[in-house]
Amino acid sequence: MKKDLPENVVEDISIAVVLENETPAEKIWNVYLVNEKGVPLKNVFVTSKGYGKKDEREVKTTTLRHFLGDVDANSSLKIEAIDTQVFGLTNEYWLSYYIGETIYDKKYIFLPESIVDENLIKVPLVDKAGIVIGGSK
Repeated sequence: MKKDLPENVVEDISIAVVLENETPAEKIWNVYLVNEKGVPLKNVFVTSKGYGKKDEREVKTTTLRHFLGDVDANSSLKIEAIDTQVFGLTNEYWLSYYIGETIYDKKYIFLPESIVDENLIKVPLVDKAGIVIGGSK
């Protein structure tokens, strides 16, 4: 039964949408996995998709799958580039990884219009401005 399974709590792991570069003509954004744990993550897998309403109709992006392999302790790793056209959608990232023999997973959701300049902070271990979901418990 589900109640008999251990609760594998994900903490000190975040997903960040990072402003990589900005020119008068455009902003370049990338999505990062940030591992603030003191242990490496093994067999890291992330799926990403966007969904919601745009111009009064339902929109869904393609689901992308990213196998990142192992992610070192106290490090960050780029997952993908993200286009500003999807900032008005819900952007969902589903992360799964192993520590030892134990599997962990967590869903991270950026709500529509949450990726805006007013929400920018300095992203740990990336040292650039971005919007972060997750982190310490």
